[in-house]
Amino acid sequence: MSFFDDLETRSADARETAQLSALNALLPGHGLGALDDLAGLAALPVLRKADLSARQKAQPPFGGLPVKNAAHVFQSPGPIYEPGGVSHDWWRMGRFLHACGVGADDVVQNCFGYHLTPAGMIFENGARAVGATVLPAGTGQTELQVRAAVDVGTTAYAGTPDYLKVILDKAGAMGEALRITKAAVGGGALFPSLRQEYADRGIACLQCYATADLGNIAYESPAMEGMIVDEGVIVEIVTPGTGTPVAPGDVGEVVVTSLNPDYPLIRFATGDLSAVLPGQSPCGRTNMRIKGWMGRADQTTKIKGMFVRPEQVADFVARHADVARARVIASREGEMDVMTVQIETDATEPAPYAASIADVLKLKGKVELVARGSLPNDGKVIEDLRSYD
Repeated sequence: MSFFDDLETRSADARETAQLSALNALLPGHGLGALDDLAGLAALPVLRKADLSARQKAQPPFGGLPVKNAAHVFQSPGPIYEPGGVSHDWWRMGRFLHACGVGADDVVQNCFGYHLTPAGMIFENGARAVGATVLPAGTGQTELQVRAAVDVGTTAYAGTPDYLKVILDKAGAMGEALRITKAAVGGGALFPSLRQEYADRGIACLQCYATADLGNIAYESPAMEGMIVDEGVIVEIVTPGTGTPVAPGDVGEVVVTSLNPDYPLIRFATGDLSAVLPGQSPCGRTNMRIKGWMGRADQTTKIKGMFVRPEQVADFVARHADVARARVIASREGEMDVMTVQIETDATEPAPYAASIADVLKLKGKVELVARGSLPNDGKVIEDLRSYD
């Protein structure tokens, strides 16, 4: 099996040494001092999208962050503005495309959008990094997509998971046979049934986890056992609403530090949930693996007319040394909202927690004491059981 570069198979010690050196070179640009080890990241502040948006409004377009060599400026919903570069594998998508088997002999039909948002350019930059030819198809005009795929001999697809099926079905209706055998997808859920349908058509489909702000974060290899973290980022899994790392294997929010010297983001909170997988991938790549996208970390919920936020739940836990975890559950009794706070603790008397719940969450609620380790490992600190049908 071939690899994109030697970084993918280096030892954990070599990786940490190199990443720490790269990180310490970037921290002064953020007004931060050097770290002794990567564990020190946990003490640095988390940057959330809302914070970035506020900074960009005060200091357009990039909020005063250290940005160099920006060839493009993109706009994502918010709006949030992202720089983009054109140097080799600037978005780190080449590593994923290489894992998909895409190379110099391929023509990639890039069906990600090219207008304002960066996805199209992210995948084009990656395709160039592996030497492939790009058909910049964008979205829509499916009949023309089929015509172009036939005429130029498209062999690989890049786009959202479901749009490839639209193209394939249209090709069938037009009586055209396509040569696509590889698919690199992202930006949506790749359901097992859809992956199998592509496999039945002779197309190997792998997915990546990327964002407009960070580029590629993690990606599947042919082993298809979790997603391998890219070599150019540091991924932490933290308790939602905080910057505190969770225990190994627990579900939490994905926080990413990008080591891109042109646009370094330190502890950027994606708002997505995932968990670390133990061990290494059978494909031979040695970096940490995550389970992939497991939902959203922003579980802010309105109860009795008041918003309850994950950071408030984290604040409550921090106030009580004997509390391991807590979970707020919103439900209904008749026509009334009910808030129940489940608390993992060895304590047996719920009354002492009621006052701080009211103080921190600004609401009174039921208190349920549960055994340590009994709350679900799903990353949720707020669960809404109310039916809105």
